[in-house]
Amino acid sequence: MKINSRKHVSYSWEQTLRIVERVQKSETLGEARQELYSTLFLLAAASGLRIGELLALRSADIDFDSSTIRVDESVDKLGQIGPCKNVAAYRTVVLADKQGQDAIRALKRYINQDGLIFRSKRGGPLVENTILVQGLHPPLKNLGFSKAGMHAFRRGCNRRWELSRVSPAVIRQQMGHASSAMTAHYTGEIPAEQVQKQFQLDSNGAAKAA
Repeated sequence: MKINSRKHVSYSWEQTLRIVERVQKSETLGEARQELYSTLFLLAAASGLRIGELLALRSADIDFDSSTIRVDESVDKLGQIGPCKNVAAYRTVVLADKQGQDAIRALKRYINQDGLIFRSKRGGPLVENTILVQGLHPPLKNLGFSKAGMHAFRRGCNRRWELSRVSPAVIRQQMGHASSAMTAHYTGEIPAEQVQKQFQLDSNGAAKAA
């Protein structure tokens, strides 16, 4: 049913920070994995990149001076690096807001060699299911958040940009969507607490203008 598509789970930036905090305190993950998953989740929430795009990122794709990420490859379901999902997916994502800047700084601290950024011990792309089982689902359970996959960070990023009144055309390009309809679809049903927060922000802005 179409109405169910509005109920897809998304993680806000605030929720992402709480997830990352739990990852960094995990007793089942070593320091290397804590740092890897923390950086991956922050970047996912800040950039809106698909999981396949994140796993195919190389250090050469990051321009720290301009705070941009070049997307020109993706990891498929078989774990192979290849072409992106569609023509619109080939893009340069600009991390210009505060969340993006926080993620860029975390990424700069994390990268210590050339090649794939988020790689396995053997140097190849990480396996998404391993990320979920080891890194994401344990903190979600601990925090009482709805269980979902990496796409929930992408949805949360799309919603954050929309609520920040970023141009729809810019969001569509940043997300790599082939149509404006897909971008609008990603927002879904906005939680009541975020609606209330938005009204408060609008009210403060109106008060200042008056």
